[in-house]
Amino acid sequence: MAAPLLALQSIRLVMGSTPLLEGADLSVGPGEKIALVGRNGSGKSTLLKIAAGTIEPDGGERFFQPGATVRYLPQEPDLSGFETTLAYVEGGLEGADDNYRAQYLLEQLGLTGTENPASLSGGEARRAALARVLAPEPDILLLDEPTNHLDLPAIEWLEGELKSLRSALVLISHDRRFLSDLTRSTVWIDRGQTRRIDQGFGMFEAWRDDFLEQEEKEQHKLARKIAAEEHWVRYGVTARRKRNVRRMDLLGGLRQQVKDYRGPQGTVKMTVAEGRSSGAMVVEAENIHKAFGERVVVDDFSTRVMRGSRVGIVGPNGAGKTTLIRMLTGEIEPDRGTVRLGTRLELAVLDQRRASLDPEATLKDVLTGGGSDTLTINGQPKHVIGYMKEFLFTPEQARTVVGKLSGGERNRVTLARALALPSNVLVLDEPTNDLDLETLDLLEEMIADYQGTVIVVSHDRDFLDKVATSIIVAEGDGDWNEYAGGYADMVVQRGAGVSARRVEKAPAAPKGKSAPAAPPQQKRKLSFKDKHALETLPKEMDGVRKQMAALQSTLDDAGLYNRDPDKFEKVTADLAAAQQKLAEMEDRWLELELMREDIEG
Repeated sequence: MAAPLLALQSIRLVMGSTPLLEGADLSVGPGEKIALVGRNGSGKSTLLKIAAGTIEPDGGERFFQPGATVRYLPQEPDLSGFETTLAYVEGGLEGADDNYRAQYLLEQLGLTGTENPASLSGGEARRAALARVLAPEPDILLLDEPTNHLDLPAIEWLEGELKSLRSALVLISHDRRFLSDLTRSTVWIDRGQTRRIDQGFGMFEAWRDDFLEQEEKEQHKLARKIAAEEHWVRYGVTARRKRNVRRMDLLGGLRQQVKDYRGPQGTVKMTVAEGRSSGAMVVEAENIHKAFGERVVVDDFSTRVMRGSRVGIVGPNGAGKTTLIRMLTGEIEPDRGTVRLGTRLELAVLDQRRASLDPEATLKDVLTGGGSDTLTINGQPKHVIGYMKEFLFTPEQARTVVGKLSGGERNRVTLARALALPSNVLVLDEPTNDLDLETLDLLEEMIADYQGTVIVVSHDRDFLDKVATSIIVAEGDGDWNEYAGGYADMVVQRGAGVSARRVEKAPAAPKGKSAPAAPPQQKRKLSFKDKHALETLPKEMDGVRKQMAALQSTLDDAGLYNRDPDKFEKVTADLAAAQQKLAEMEDRWLELELMREDIEG
């Protein structure tokens, strides 16, 4: 067997007063493809940072083969100090590396190379960082959640690219399909220690479940043995106390084993508060069209969503998936066509941006609405601490402000609040972001048991295959089509997966001359004013609609013109002005929403 390129042995690390890693091992041989898995907070990212040499452990050894090259993709890459994305990617190359790969990889990932790193969105920065670690084709690739912020075309391209590389790979991801297709070994971090099987992720979960079941049986055996020894202590020790000190010591040791035993980390228990049943027809859209300027987002699309359906919506970043959802749920109106909503609808919405979470509010107040220690789930009062525990929060976190929670914790908060609302329609925009694999399992089970209708946007192919009964896919240029079944069924019917958006290539430099300087770019981030408008415009538009309804009610008085022609003229003019104002506000909101989709994908 070839000597390892990288080896970690007996790694120990304490975070505060809590041991995070206690004797963890990791060995990476040439060309190996390893999945690194474990619950959120188990230490996966920390172990990868130790492997990359960015943090030092409290104990253990790190061996690195002299001359071997390693590249590490962190969850939050730093692009500061570079004028363009191309310069950033080329900065990771060495003398013998192919400079052409830098431009090639950027184009494949939807960038031109001329972007200013200071104005990139999180998703764009992630793509540039991926190009930087892939360009040198190193001996070892350490990738921490490489599919975060990537759309389906980019995920499928990345999968193919990693398969073609000879590099060894250690991969952390919540994307089951991605892990299963790429890995051949699995390292599981559990309660501070690592366990390895020389099989890919596709075989891991059955092995893990068998391991935990066997561990539970061993604990039952230990409990029975302790009970037998305690019976002997009560009834047999009096006459033979001096002769049986060793047996008493044995009992003490067994009790200590039970005391020291750390069971598996807790699991989320997802329950959804269901409202009354909706009508049989939930949404009917006929020939709907939406455009902003010359850009068509949805063109002549029709669908009918029936009660109990699970509809998945997929497409590249910026295709308008969120806009389509908002039209289907009646939040915004199409330019043409009609959307008819069914009767008795009660919607619960999981927002992709988590924008509805007040960063200054405490976890307890977010879940209860403030001023109470209980919330109502399916008609039954439930104490907020008990509900928090179901989503893996400790009682001590009740007064923690949301802004200090991790991405995964904020996602669980949003899920917990959305599922607590009585509903018969769940609208889930990227629900799988930052969730670990076990929590994803429970989310899938919850959706399967839910009696209502689910509309979901996701880039997770395995998740869509397990929950969706139909897939609506962006075909490009505002064209959307619906296919029966999950994501894999859609690929079979369509003949291909989701297509990437076209990206114009950066102009090539004339022979013998350096590439032209990157042209000045418009800032690619929403300003504070734009963000504020995006959040406040929906309420302002509701206010204008109420004003229009009141004006229209006045005009509905058939005798108004005869009684007071001046008032009739004024009300008519006010109504026309309100209609014009609403149209302008809707255009502005759509402009900002499309901008947000494009840069925060």
